Parts: sequence; structure tokens; C-alpha cells
Amino acid sequence: MNAASLMKPDPITLSPDDSISTAAKFIMANRYRSLPVVDADGCFLGVFGVNCLLKQVLPKAALMDDGLTNVSFIHETLSDLKERFREVENESISMCMQRDIRTLPPDTPLIETLHTLYNNRASIPVVEEGSCKLLGMISYWNVGEKILSA
Repeated sequence: MNAASLMKPDPITLSPDDSISTAAKFIMANRYRSLPVVDADGCFLGVFGVNCLLKQVLPKAALMDDGLTNVSFIHETLSDLKERFREVENESISMCMQRDIRTLPPDTPLIETLHTLYNNRASIPVVEEGSCKLLGMISYWNVGEKILSA
């Protein structure tokens, strides 16, 4: 058994030109944590997910690397957060998609695949070796179903 046998082939994908609003609506409606982003040729570019959405609505002071460790004094409303979202909703998802994603080739052995899933704590793209073509995604759900049905 290998990565190809665990993956969900032909996953739902986003385009780097999709708007943050379009992607957010799709992610929220389907309760996805993230979705792969591919170009017109099916080349894997990265993922867009809920962390990007949070980054867009949080106050900048809360996101500073060496800044605040306690943000309890910042008092904002859901309306404040929605207004921040409106400022970026028409931007393309390429502005904040995560590009440094670990991928696996389809022939990666079972235990190595599970170990990678465990360490990444996120779904793993399966990418054709020697190209960038996205073949599928491996999620905890795919693995759980396979193990329970074995």
C-alpha cells in the first residue's frame, strides 16, 4: 500500500485567480480547513485555507512576529472583523495562499505516508513525480476510512 492507494483522486481545487470571497464561501459551505490551489494545467501551487482567512481579519498588532503576546486588551466586534474582510474579499487567493507545502509522490510507502500526515497535521497533496501535477489529496478522513474498512 502507498500514498496513491490512500488519496482521494481528483480533489476539488481552487485557482490562484479565485477571489478570497469566493474561496471563503466555498470553504465555509463545505467545512473544509483548506483546499489545494492549481494552475490551468493542474500544476499544484499551494493551499488556501481558514488560516489565511483569519490572518485577513485579525488586527495587525495580533499578527506581529515579535510583538504582542497578550491581545486580551483589543476589543473588536464581529462587525469590525467583517469590515476587514470586505477590504480584501476581492483580492485573489494567491496573495496569501500557503506555498511551502510538503507533497508526496504516489509511490510513497504506507508508513512513510502516515508519518508525514501525522507530522504535517494537515492534508497532504499527492503530486506526480517529475512534474507538478496534483493527483489527489490524503486527509485524516481518507486514512481513517481505509483503516476501519481493512
